[in-house]
Amino acid sequence: MQEIRSQFENGILTLSLNRPDVFNSFNRTMALQLQNELDRCATDAAIRVVVLTGEGKAFCAGQDLAEATDPEGPALQQIVAEHYNPIILKLRHLEKPVIAAVNGVAAGAGANIALACDIVVAKESASFIQAFSKIGLIPDSGGTFMLPRLVGVQKALALMLTAEKVSAADAEKMNMIYKAIADETFESYVDQLAGQLAQMPTTGFGLTKKAVNAALFNTLDKQLELEEQLQTQAGQTHDFKEGVAAFLEKRKPEFKGN
Repeated sequence: MQEIRSQFENGILTLSLNRPDVFNSFNRTMALQLQNELDRCATDAAIRVVVLTGEGKAFCAGQDLAEATDPEGPALQQIVAEHYNPIILKLRHLEKPVIAAVNGVAAGAGANIALACDIVVAKESASFIQAFSKIGLIPDSGGTFMLPRLVGVQKALALMLTAEKVSAADAEKMNMIYKAIADETFESYVDQLAGQLAQMPTTGFGLTKKAVNAALFNTLDKQLELEEQLQTQAGQTHDFKEGVAAFLEKRKPEFKGN
């Protein structure tokens, strides 16, 4: 069985974590398959948008502890270094928008992989849990980097130390995620959002991600210099010329993603 199910249509690649019997918890096979799919996304120009979701009732329950405690399995250091760190870096450096469609519980590494995506939407019935403290571990998968920047240091530490379950509605209120969506309209909303992004200027999205990633470290002076460089690149794209022409001609633009 494929641990990652992929479906491509109209410029949208949907990647589904596919171990529903264990709430889509990660083992080595699934982690490496997801890395391979993200590498494909980076090189396939036909893919304009990526949607990451889960099969069954959960988004992802984090690490499969049966594998992590197996004497013959990978050690914790190997799991973090070879499984999760590459996934987070590939998500952040992918020059295309990635939507995390959180269809159920997102716990541990599952929560932090979702938060590393560009836009996080969740069913109202979904929840987020920094579950690491329950087993004496620290948040990994970029959690100590992303969560404090999203919700603030004190709130992030409280969620990490207490392992409090956060509803999708509360996650939206504290700016952890973009939107909580009613369960009955969730799939249609994700389809609409992905379809909208797939028709927009993909190269510009990639440059925007570069700028936002750099802003996490840059001084204002450096960031302004980078904006100047990236805006110059954006201004040389087909989609910039098409966008301006469509505006002047009062018509809908037809972006090609380049």
